[in-house]
Amino acid sequence: MAVETKYFSKLGREVPALGLGTGGRRTERSEEKTWLEAIVRALELGIRLIDTAEIYSGGFAEEVVGKALRAWGGDREDVFIVTKIHPRNLVDEGSIRRSLAGSLERMGLEYVDSYLIHWLERDTDLKLAVKTLEKLWREGLVGSIGVSNFTVEKIEEARTYLNHTDIAVVENRYSLTHRGDEETVIPYCRREGMMYLAYTPLDKGALLENRRLDEVARKYGKTPIQVLLNWYINIEPVVPIPRASRREHVEELAGALGWRLSREDWEYIGAHTDQLS
Repeated sequence: MAVETKYFSKLGREVPALGLGTGGRRTERSEEKTWLEAIVRALELGIRLIDTAEIYSGGFAEEVVGKALRAWGGDREDVFIVTKIHPRNLVDEGSIRRSLAGSLERMGLEYVDSYLIHWLERDTDLKLAVKTLEKLWREGLVGSIGVSNFTVEKIEEARTYLNHTDIAVVENRYSLTHRGDEETVIPYCRREGMMYLAYTPLDKGALLENRRLDEVARKYGKTPIQVLLNWYINIEPVVPIPRASRREHVEELAGALGWRLSREDWEYIGAHTDQLS
C-alpha cells in the first residue's frame, strides 16, 4: 500500500504524514494481543510512523511496538520509530546510554529513527543531554535527535550545544483547542525544516461530538475523526500522532489519508474552534 508522506529537510527524508501514538492511558499486559493487532494493522495501512517512550506503560509500549514490527514483517527502513528518554535519566552520559539501550532492547532494534528528550525538569542539564544525544547520532544508534514539550526559546538553546547535527523533530501538544504553538513553535519548525509531531490531536475525544464537524464529515463521506486528522495533515510541518489500541480504531484513523479538505472547509473548521469543544 502506498504511504502518504511529507518531506523534512532536517531529516533529509520523507516521513509518513500520519503517525500512531502509544502513550496515554496505561495499557495492561492482558490487552497485549489487541494492541499488537492494532499496531500491525496501522503498519499495513501505511501509518508507518510510531511514537513511543520508555515511560509509556512502564516500557510495555516499546515491547509491543517491537513485537508489532516483527509480526508485520516489512522492511525496517520503511518505518519511522520515535522514542523518548525520561528526564530523570538525563543525569549523565552513562544513564542516557543505558536508557537508549533499554529502549532498543525492548523493541528489538539496532537504532531508532529519532530520539527525543521527553520534557525538561528544573535541574535538567540540557547541554549535557543534547551533546550526548549528538554522540549517539554520530554512532548511528539514532537517526536524528529531537525534543518534546519545548518552547522556541528552549529549542534554540538546545541547538546552540550541537556541532555536527541539529534538532530535527519537535513533539508538542497541539489540537484545535490547544493552539498556542500556531504562533510560535509550528512556524519555527516550518521555517527550520523540522518535523512537528502533534500529540493528543483528538483531545481524548472531546472534539468529536459537534454539529459543525458532523456537517463537514457528511459532505466528504468521512467520520469526524478523519476530518480532524485531515485538518492537521493539511498543515506544514505537522504530523498528528493520535493513539489507538484497537484494530477498528486504527482503520478509522487511516481513512484520514489519501484525500484533502478544500481550503474553504479547512478554514471553516479552523475559524470555529470555540464551537468544536
